[in-house]
Amino acid sequence: MPGGGSGAWDAIVVGAGAAGMFAAIEAGRRGRRGLLIDHAAKPGEKIRISGGGRCNFTNTGISADNYLGKNPRFALSALKRFTQWDIAGALSGAGIAWHEKTLGQLFCDGSARQVVDWLTAEMRAAGVELWLSCEPGEVTRGAEGFALTTSRGIQRSRALVVASGGKSIPKMGASGWGYRVAADFGIPVTGTRPALVPLTFAEQELAWIRPLAGVSLPVRVSCGGQAFDEAMLFTHRGLSGPAVLQISSYWREGQAISVDLLPQGGAAEVLRGAKRRMGRSGLAAALAELMPERLARHLAEAHGKGQPLAEMSGAVLDSVAGSLGDWRLTPVGSEGYRTAEVTLGGVDTDALDARTMEAKAVPGLHFVGEVVDITGWLGGYNFQWAWSSGWAAGQVL
Repeated sequence: MPGGGSGAWDAIVVGAGAAGMFAAIEAGRRGRRGLLIDHAAKPGEKIRISGGGRCNFTNTGISADNYLGKNPRFALSALKRFTQWDIAGALSGAGIAWHEKTLGQLFCDGSARQVVDWLTAEMRAAGVELWLSCEPGEVTRGAEGFALTTSRGIQRSRALVVASGGKSIPKMGASGWGYRVAADFGIPVTGTRPALVPLTFAEQELAWIRPLAGVSLPVRVSCGGQAFDEAMLFTHRGLSGPAVLQISSYWREGQAISVDLLPQGGAAEVLRGAKRRMGRSGLAAALAELMPERLARHLAEAHGKGQPLAEMSGAVLDSVAGSLGDWRLTPVGSEGYRTAEVTLGGVDTDALDARTMEAKAVPGLHFVGEVVDITGWLGGYNFQWAWSSGWAAGQVL
């Protein structure tokens, strides 16, 4: 019987996140003797904190356009076979209520803990054994399968699923173990970097940004041929909020980003109208009709427009409006893996079978979830990739 010491299993899954638990559940439902191990003390910690504690578990608008990587279309095979509606239906069947928010995002009505509890219950029902606080180590391969060194002894299995995630949020136990396994078996790994992460700036920009810490407003942020219309948040360290997190996946060092502070348009018309209605007032009062008052005052001071609107020409007002629509600034970096929601890059999809997530050159070795070079947008896309890729591997274990 499998257990502590030198065990024998049909499949071992490393990583008790969404992808790993789903792969283990599917394998267990197919009658496989499965072991899931994780070095953390609790399963599903990133699930628990996601979506403000309510788990943005998928999105209604899943497509290849919502993913990045060397070959984003690699994800389509798994995404089409286990869809956003499949995971939504599974949660509904488990009695977990959910709702749709903006931009197609699906959230639990209650706590994300419900999702973790559901997954662990499904693993128990499928006969999967869960070992927590169990460190994975070296992996070797022989004629009968894989041998995984763990803190609870060497465990052997016919198949091994690497679902150990990326480097994001190291305080929650992120590590590069999955990348090391790939390298040990000669499987290429693309360059990795933090993604869905706040951007940071040099002191010159920060001196202007810092006084606005806490101010949020809807904007359009553009870079690298991509643009996102969502909220932006000023912080003491730079810029954050959904729009900035989204564009961080496309931004590269040395590039400028463009921020349209008034994506609804019509700023010139509004300012000219304000001049007619409230000519004795200043620019700050006019801008306050379009954006948070603190930002309006800050912008008016930055433009050096302390005189009444009546004394400002139409050309000047048009110039102000234009600058608000294309505020350009160059980040010096990001907050890094410490606050990044995901890791961009990972195990090269050229080396994997899109239907099974199996390494083409190493039969029985599968990679799922964030460790693979598939990264989704903010808004439930990464969770859907985890569910779908874990499901795909689980069908063949």
